[in-house]
Amino acid sequence: MNQQRARRGHEDDWWRQLYGDGEGGGQGAAGGAAGRAGVRTAGPSDAGPSDAPDTLDDRVESALRAVRAPAEPKPWEPPVRPAAPPPAPSPPIPLPATGPASRYTSSDTAPGTPSDTAPGTPSEDTAPDTLSDIPPDIPSDTAPDTPPSRTAGFVGDRPPTYDPEPGALPAADPGALDDLVPDTALDGARYGSLTLRAASQRGDSARYRGEVRRDALLTARFGAGRQALILVAVATPPPAAEGAHRAARDACAWIGGAVGRSYTQLAEDIRTDHRDALRSGLQRLTDRSYGKLRGRARELGAAPERYTAALRCLLLPADPDCRTRVFFGVGAGGLFRLRDGAWEDLEPATADHDTGDAPGSDGGPPRPAPGSSTAEGPARPAPFLFRATFARPGDTLLLCSAGLAEPLQEEPAFATRLAARWKAPEPPGLVDFLATAQLRVKGHTKDRTAVGVWEA
Repeated sequence: MNQQRARRGHEDDWWRQLYGDGEGGGQGAAGGAAGRAGVRTAGPSDAGPSDAPDTLDDRVESALRAVRAPAEPKPWEPPVRPAAPPPAPSPPIPLPATGPASRYTSSDTAPGTPSDTAPGTPSEDTAPDTLSDIPPDIPSDTAPDTPPSRTAGFVGDRPPTYDPEPGALPAADPGALDDLVPDTALDGARYGSLTLRAASQRGDSARYRGEVRRDALLTARFGAGRQALILVAVATPPPAAEGAHRAARDACAWIGGAVGRSYTQLAEDIRTDHRDALRSGLQRLTDRSYGKLRGRARELGAAPERYTAALRCLLLPADPDCRTRVFFGVGAGGLFRLRDGAWEDLEPATADHDTGDAPGSDGGPPRPAPGSSTAEGPARPAPFLFRATFARPGDTLLLCSAGLAEPLQEEPAFATRLAARWKAPEPPGLVDFLATAQLRVKGHTKDRTAVGVWEA
């Protein structure tokens, strides 16, 4: 028992040395020394006997509480700086007086008073709202009398009535969506010494009324290499005919099929300059195409003279050594050549056409004379046209529908503008060609189709 009491006294001395009875190491050491001497010193925790348990486990838990890490500090936040005061406004700079106040200057602004509006500049309160408010000192010919969009890209004294951009879309039939025709078609190619550009677009009137483009355009290459033959066909139906755009597309498709099946012989005749054989052969192919149009008109219950189209074509050999260009067709349109900056009208005269009843070159039955009638109806709406020309470097050949041929023949300013843009040695790109072809003239609102061939 004495040994246990002595061990217990030693442990008490150890804990007193660890904690002490005061708030300093010295005070703890003193308390420890006094304990070893058998003297108990007084302190804040020694006010009297304590009933708290004093076991070894209690003391270990007390020590662990004493050495626990303090709570983590809050994360650092940047100090909040007060916002800088706004800079003081600069004093207004007075404008120099230049004379009497303009009629556009606000009436409550005295001469020489600083103002946000410079003298002579219309303000929001006094700017003219209508043409009648334009002051008399401004010439009347500079006053805008139409929206700006209608004043760009035209020749003549006044802009055309219709807007230059497409308006309403044509009505669509869910069961005949293949009847829809895009507003504009654009194509091009380059073979040997020639560069081809072709564009077809709705006229201003059709765009405004939401009607379909009636002009049809076909560009096709048959064969390959030097033996290839390029066909460009343009078809224009009669005005106001129901479903006329289908007749134009049929005319292009059928003449294209006929030329494609005979392109080898046609290309050979062009290279060897057999013009009589070309004339008779192409006239036969054209008559067969119009015969198909008559048959389609019967199927649709339409009058043959309504389900038809003017058809104008170019044959262009891909052989760079062959510069012969062949035109053939039926009906209205234009064929022009731009040479040395001036336009030449190459439209064949009807007196030059073959109007006899000679048998065809294939040994078949005699061909009807142009414009004559057969038991099936009119052979074609107008005489057959044919012309073969030799292209010189620098020439530009233009084949077009009536929508472009008429302003080119009737409006000198229009012809001059086209010549100025297309006489450059380098052919235009597709977009530039289209931009020139759609140059507008008041009173000419038909569909336009243009095919240009530049010779290097």
